Amino acid sequence: MSHPTSTIAEVEKELRYISGIIKQKGREILNHYPITAPQFVALQWLLEKGDLTIGELSSHIHLACSTTTDLVDRMEKNMLVERVRDPKDRRVVRIHVLDKGKQIIREVIDKRQEYLKGVLEDISAEDVETLNKLLGLLHENMLETSK
Repeated sequence: MSHPTSTIAEVEKELRYISGIIKQKGREILNHYPITAPQFVALQWLLEKGDLTIGELSSHIHLACSTTTDLVDRMEKNMLVERVRDPKDRRVVRIHVLDKGKQIIREVIDKRQEYLKGVLEDISAEDVETLNKLLGLLHENMLETSK
């Protein structure tokens, strides 16, 4: 299905602006926590996927293994994660999120959701539902085309 170039340009621009605002708001929220943006992203992946190796984590967060190792070292020092040996294969080391890391992620996500709730307050429930559905379709299509 072909769409007018002007409409596609508008969609791209709106998404870029929205992404920028969300990033900025996210940084403001993170400023109140002892955690950096890359650490936040890493913790989210670990919570979503379970304990990962450095290699697995680095491919999820799109950083070099050496950079990811430094990131994990700092998170381990701050008691956000710990390195644990895989019980099935003692040679494999996995990164495990500690309670402090889980709590920070939970609080930050709650604050992000509060912010979004405030932004969507004056929009009808039906429109918010439609927005959610369309964003889901967009995400799905992006995943399909990136394969």
